[in-house]
Amino acid sequence: MTEATLTSTSASPTARQVWTRTRGIVLAVVILLAAAVAIAAIRSGAQHGRLDPRAADPYGSRATAELLGDRGVSTRVVTTLDEARSAAGADTTLLVAAPDLLTDHQQADLRAATKNSGGRTILIAPDSPSLGTLAPGVTADPAISFHSTLSPSCDLPAARRAGSADTGGIRYSTSDPGADVCYPSDGLPTLLRIPAATGNGDTVVLGAPDILYNNRLDKQGNASLALQLLGSRPHLVWYLPSLSDTSATDAGKKTFLDLLPSGWLWGTLQLFIAAGLAALWRARRLGPLVPERLPVAIRASETVEGRARLYRKANARDRAATALRSTTRTRLAPLIGVSPAQAHAPEALLPALSARLDGDGQALHVLLFGPPPSDDAALISLADQLDALEREVRRS
Repeated sequence: MTEATLTSTSASPTARQVWTRTRGIVLAVVILLAAAVAIAAIRSGAQHGRLDPRAADPYGSRATAELLGDRGVSTRVVTTLDEARSAAGADTTLLVAAPDLLTDHQQADLRAATKNSGGRTILIAPDSPSLGTLAPGVTADPAISFHSTLSPSCDLPAARRAGSADTGGIRYSTSDPGADVCYPSDGLPTLLRIPAATGNGDTVVLGAPDILYNNRLDKQGNASLALQLLGSRPHLVWYLPSLSDTSATDAGKKTFLDLLPSGWLWGTLQLFIAAGLAALWRARRLGPLVPERLPVAIRASETVEGRARLYRKANARDRAATALRSTTRTRLAPLIGVSPAQAHAPEALLPALSARLDGDGQALHVLLFGPPPSDDAALISLADQLDALEREVRRS
């Protein structure tokens, strides 16, 4: 029975094939990145931030700043905690556009600078993360207001003059008996004014930023309420927290895990559990071994030749010689009456072999247990001598 020689080809794609298949996607990604960088560079000089008094966008607050300027109130934008703290004073209103973006350390420093300054601090839509520090005694209700436009229902002069306004958002409760609670929704206010313990300062908590937006300023009594709350002092400092503020990186004694919200930690744990369940579902079931037929027939001579090439490439003459000698000893042992367990013991194999051939024991020891050959020629000579020895034993 003859065996056909089969040539095998690699199924893995070459680098050229991979580049040909993916170059279109790579080119599209490069073009998108270049376009994004160009657009960002062109628009980098414009101010389009939410609640930014320099922005004329629908959700900017430029109209509010201009109306305040017409009434003699100066507006200054700051983006760092140090600037906000140094600006606090009796003649200044400090508006914090995003209190929840401040770290615990930043909130504590800001509160320390404003609580006895005699000025007004306005917090825009603060939630639980910042209320405990910036407005002690105030808590946020988990359920927000379902109504946007609400009536004052309080004695605060600014609210009574403004009338209905779009303050519907986060609802609050306070334990301060002297606080003004205005614009209630289902019994809870959306605007609070908490007077300072000493001096003429106060803190205003506003549940929604709508009254400051350009596109909402002319609705209801939004403009009146915004101008009265922000224009009670001659100077308005508009604090827009920034990621570039170096004080935001001061985590105190907290570790990295302490800075992560609990939701992220629980979410990560759930992902690991889901991955484990998916691995169990898709894993191979343990069972008996199943024999599998090879897709091609490989001749034994090809295996030997391939292994020999590997030995030669690694310059491993010692390993090749050890394999040749070990195989020869294994085949010689049963021919001369030595058990397979003693085939690699010189004291058992060599005496029996010498008695069989009546030869030199020292020469046989060098041939079967000697040092590795020094070069390829010596390795080939060793193979020939071992082959000749085995033929001689079989003929004897």
